[in-house]
Amino acid sequence: MKDIIKLIRVPQWIKNLFVFIPVVYSRNLFHPDYLVKSITAFIIFCLLSSVVYVINDIVDAEADRHHPVKKNRPVASGKISSADALTIAIVLFAIGVFLSIFTNVMFIIFASLYLAINIIYTFKLKHIVLLDIFSIAAGFMIRVTAGAVIISVEISSWLILTTMFLSLFLAVMKRRSELYVMGDELSSTRKVLEYYSPNFIDQLAAITAAGVIISYALYTVSQRTITVFQTEHLIYTTPFVVYGIFRYMFLVINRNKGENTTEIMVTDISMIVNILLYGLTTILLVYKLI
Repeated sequence: MKDIIKLIRVPQWIKNLFVFIPVVYSRNLFHPDYLVKSITAFIIFCLLSSVVYVINDIVDAEADRHHPVKKNRPVASGKISSADALTIAIVLFAIGVFLSIFTNVMFIIFASLYLAINIIYTFKLKHIVLLDIFSIAAGFMIRVTAGAVIISVEISSWLILTTMFLSLFLAVMKRRSELYVMGDELSSTRKVLEYYSPNFIDQLAAITAAGVIISYALYTVSQRTITVFQTEHLIYTTPFVVYGIFRYMFLVINRNKGENTTEIMVTDISMIVNILLYGLTTILLVYKLI
């Protein structure tokens, strides 16, 4: 069971919390019907993302054996055979399809798009410079959009832009970490890294980090945001976003972390406290509890 949990990467499910962004910012977090639909979306994306992880591990088994960390993955290490891993992926997919019956057509379309893009990424896109990071970013944006369509609400364009830049930032920082971890062994694990240089990656990181901060700041002061939430105080959540971006860059650049986004989010005390304070402040302001 431990190997199966490791295979489907349960800790990575934290990324699927992006589907809750629309229900939070549409002020429906405490509405039972909306919350149940969002939880359903979360579960389905957890299943689909695990399907993608399993397929990726099967395809990359040989390359992973040359990676200092990935060599310990169940398929690469031989603890779970490729055939058994594929069976697990099929079961997870079947459960996801069953749960999708309780959603709507638009959600199913975006969930299918998410699965399709990630499978194409596994076989092709991850080998194409820039398209690899855009593919990763697309996954996060689809999560947010799917979270909106399943509860039939609109989402701010600024919030979508913020999500895009944030997901691009995380993808770029992941590549930066891989670039420095692998050193001269780039071609043995991820060939696309040969096309990224430290200087190029750092420039992309700076641009995407600035994009996140500027987009979010503009979202908090946009007329639509002020009108919907009836407050101008959402701008006071911006420092948490700025700190989060700076802290993440510090951990990746100065502490050589970043290859595993989830690990940073759940192990770095400063990051955890910052996220909790941001979430609490946002809910208090959005739902006019203060």
